[in-house]
Amino acid sequence: MAIDFLYPQYEVVRNLDRCITCRACERQCANEAHRYDADFGCMVSDESRCVNCHRCVSLCPTRALKIVKTDHTFKENANWTGKAISEVYRQAGSGGVLLSSMGNPEPLPIYWDKILINASQVTNPPIDPLREPMETRTFLGKKPGRIARDAEGNLINNLSPQLQLNVPILFSAMSYGSISYNAHASLARAAAALGTYYNTGEGGLHQDFYPYGDHTIVQVASGRFGVFQKYLEAGAAIEIKMGQGAKPGIGGHLPGMKVGPDISKTRMIPEGTDAISPAPHHDIYSIEDLRQLVFSLKEATAYKKPVIVKIAAVHNVAAIASGIARSGADIIAIDGFRGGTGAAPTRIRDYVGIPIELALAAVDQRLRDEGIRDQVSVVIGGSVRNAADLLKAIALGADAVYIATAALLALGCHLCRTCQTGRCNWGIATQRPELVKRLNPEIGCTRLVHLVTAWDHELKEMMGGMGINSIEALRGNRLMLRGIGLTQKELDILGIRHAGE
Repeated sequence: MAIDFLYPQYEVVRNLDRCITCRACERQCANEAHRYDADFGCMVSDESRCVNCHRCVSLCPTRALKIVKTDHTFKENANWTGKAISEVYRQAGSGGVLLSSMGNPEPLPIYWDKILINASQVTNPPIDPLREPMETRTFLGKKPGRIARDAEGNLINNLSPQLQLNVPILFSAMSYGSISYNAHASLARAAAALGTYYNTGEGGLHQDFYPYGDHTIVQVASGRFGVFQKYLEAGAAIEIKMGQGAKPGIGGHLPGMKVGPDISKTRMIPEGTDAISPAPHHDIYSIEDLRQLVFSLKEATAYKKPVIVKIAAVHNVAAIASGIARSGADIIAIDGFRGGTGAAPTRIRDYVGIPIELALAAVDQRLRDEGIRDQVSVVIGGSVRNAADLLKAIALGADAVYIATAALLALGCHLCRTCQTGRCNWGIATQRPELVKRLNPEIGCTRLVHLVTAWDHELKEMMGGMGINSIEALRGNRLMLRGIGLTQKELDILGIRHAGE
């Protein structure tokens, strides 16, 4: 019906004077937006198929292509925007839930950008990181409340199992199935090279990646996909996924079309079947139930591995974190509402949850007020975009950060936000062999190492400018932060002063 027609969001602009009809764009586009018209001897485009992934633009040998946002518009209306109208048309035509991916794009406050970093100059002079040692190594896990010594005065090692990170950055949970084998290979190799960790997500651990176990965090989600004794023993830590920032309160779903032989074997489910993780763990309805699972996992691994509990940032996150700290967990991972994912209901992705900056500050303050901050480490994620965001997160109270979208961008993602289709032109969020091979794991690993190394250099430069030479001195040091353009309530939650004070 004509009522269902929606004009394409993007237009393919082709410079016919430059186009040599090499047909590279046709071969590279998994969405079949380009084709060669033999009758006219030229390339033509079906813009309704274009998702603005830039693959064709990047590989055009003569720079004959560019993708532009269409100037076609609905009649101007501040309330009923073109986006809102289009979504009503789509749902009226299908009766389905709108799906989206790769993080919240709405123009909501980004608190990282409203926090400024202080600098030292005279009374507390800056430090030159090129000439003086800077410590960015981080340990995640419970810290003892006191030093213990034996009868002869020697230190007794009363430290719980720890994760040692050379940099305070980990690669966040992305399951094999939601991303490709080559993407996982890139993350695993980079984690080992950097001296940090990558997270399997809820899809189990492919047998090829067991050698990277010392740099792997294995996840236990409600679906328990791929969870068995060897899997738990393979990782350096175990993460219980209670929620994630992109879709708090709901579970996961990997369509059966993505469940091929390898994924079937890894997840321990039949080929071609949907992999559905329910919203709740059906054995967890209280902190006491969570405590039971925490200690069951510790018992299964001889108390040699720290246990992480991952939750989404929601309005009562500080109280939840307090309960988790008392559940026996060693690390709390908090995921903010700007976190990315392969597929999420659009309404939940865009309007459920709270910003990670506010959640982190509230959790850190609550744990300090209750005198239990040292009983648990805090890792946060949900749109950490650069080294400044990283530094601000640590100053607000985080021990380390998870990155996912930034890591995928380093691998070549162009944030076209169509992961749920399985036709990722960059070989990342796909299981189609001809697309997966487009991502070279060696190149991917190198780019990830470069990214984290660059952030580490920048972190040291900023810490030096603050007169701080260790992560320990930066953690929770909110005196070194100032807000700008924030209300007093926002400043109070963040625990920082306004610029100029």
